[in-house]
Amino acid sequence: MKHSWNIILPLAAVLGILSSKPANSQINSKPNIIIIYTDDQGYGDVGALNPDAKFLTPNMDKIAHEGVIFSDGHSSDAVCTPSRYSLLTGRYSWRTSLKKGVLDADGPSLIEEGRMTIASLLQDNGYNTAMIGKWHLQMEFAGTLGKDRDWSVPFEEGPIDHGFDYFYGIPASMNYGILTYLENDRVLDPPVLWTKKKDVTDPRSFQNHVNPNDYRMTPPYVDEVGEGGGWVEVAPSFNDELVLETLTSHAVDYIDKAAIESKNGKPFFLYLPLTSPHLPHSTHPDFRGLSECGNYGDFMQETDFRVGQILDALDANDIANNTLVIFSSDNGAETNYTYHQKVYNHYSNLTFKGGKRDIYEGGHRVPYLMRWPDKIKSGSRVDIAVSQTDYLATVAAIVGVALPDNAGEDSYDLLPLMLGKSTASDVRGAVIHHSVTGHFAIRDGKWKLNMLRGSGGSLQPVFVETKSGEPIYELYNMEVDPGEMRNLFDQYPEVVKQLTAKITKIISNGRSTPGAPQDFVKSDWPQLTWMKVE
Repeated sequence: MKHSWNIILPLAAVLGILSSKPANSQINSKPNIIIIYTDDQGYGDVGALNPDAKFLTPNMDKIAHEGVIFSDGHSSDAVCTPSRYSLLTGRYSWRTSLKKGVLDADGPSLIEEGRMTIASLLQDNGYNTAMIGKWHLQMEFAGTLGKDRDWSVPFEEGPIDHGFDYFYGIPASMNYGILTYLENDRVLDPPVLWTKKKDVTDPRSFQNHVNPNDYRMTPPYVDEVGEGGGWVEVAPSFNDELVLETLTSHAVDYIDKAAIESKNGKPFFLYLPLTSPHLPHSTHPDFRGLSECGNYGDFMQETDFRVGQILDALDANDIANNTLVIFSSDNGAETNYTYHQKVYNHYSNLTFKGGKRDIYEGGHRVPYLMRWPDKIKSGSRVDIAVSQTDYLATVAAIVGVALPDNAGEDSYDLLPLMLGKSTASDVRGAVIHHSVTGHFAIRDGKWKLNMLRGSGGSLQPVFVETKSGEPIYELYNMEVDPGEMRNLFDQYPEVVKQLTAKITKIISNGRSTPGAPQDFVKSDWPQLTWMKVE
């Protein structure tokens, strides 16, 4: 297949003087930047963070050991779509119309027209930009589901409309949506067939345990929708167990080509959101049976191998030293983490409570690693709470650009922490957490206040009995109780009052960073039990 990389020939020299350099931005040459973003990987799913992990992650460990570990790093949400929005825009997704949950594959993009992304910022500042992987911020396809589809028509509102020169990947998750590969604004193989979740049995199941959450979207496919719901449009050529291999091979190919211009003064940005270890755990045949954690562990070891292929490509092109590699996950581990604890003694959420979807730490405290050999000292560690919203301001500082008031409203510059020039907590303000049901928590220093409502859903608030619909508040001292076991709400009313005032201001001002207040979508917001947004 011929790839339309759309890499522009370099200018006569590195682009001219950059505007309004922040005082803490003293980078001599602009690095290549790669963000590797896994899907549903828990904090304990990296060997460098969990020495008792039941599978091997030598390449993720390499990033950790040769760079900096942010031990208190968080996705902005506990589920997929909102975290991806926040990573790219530096803005909490609950400021948009998406107040809870995730989006589909087909529909208007959550990223507003004209909003700055990491890609558009870097594109405007002399970078080649590419995305290879899972989008899941919606894009618009011609026609409607199962009716008048026209797959020959270019889709709209995809990555190339938000700052990426090149895109190759899939629209959303592999358990629903549209299963086919896309390139730039085109569908490569029309998804004219149908599939749905298929039960599978792990032949290596431990003591006859079969993970109740395991399934596949594997062929064979059918021509027409059958009985029941859950049917997904799929291309005849699509094979779920080959997705990681396919995405990584395209990423390596891109690096090989972009490295040439990188050495001539035009660096590249590659956003690589992988599809693993999100269900279905569709492990490539070459990696089955390698771990001590069943199919999930095998899938994680394949994921780590793919990360290694990216690192190897940097070495092969002699560009590793001036390439910033950021590694993280969009939220905590899927609920089958409890099965892995019981059967394999593997703790994806380490010692944290909860997992994907939850307001508790296991829902959003994730691997948060960076390697940049030219600038980041090996073996570095930062223990201050940070968010993936901070990537935008950090990248802006690296390239020497000041963010306008209407961009990166929740993004803090982490460069001083990365470079070891500061260890102070005042580098970063309060961090806001958000659950699948749209409820909030605020983390400020050692204190975390969970602001819940009702006792249903996946939040499982167990410490405060309440009538259905009444607010629940939980206060934890994260320095001594990171597992959120002892609710101190009744003991520190002054702390609760301070944190409530702070989160109210952060929501009402449309930003958490200094700057002019910004507008946001204020309607249909029942989760704000303690305030009214005017």
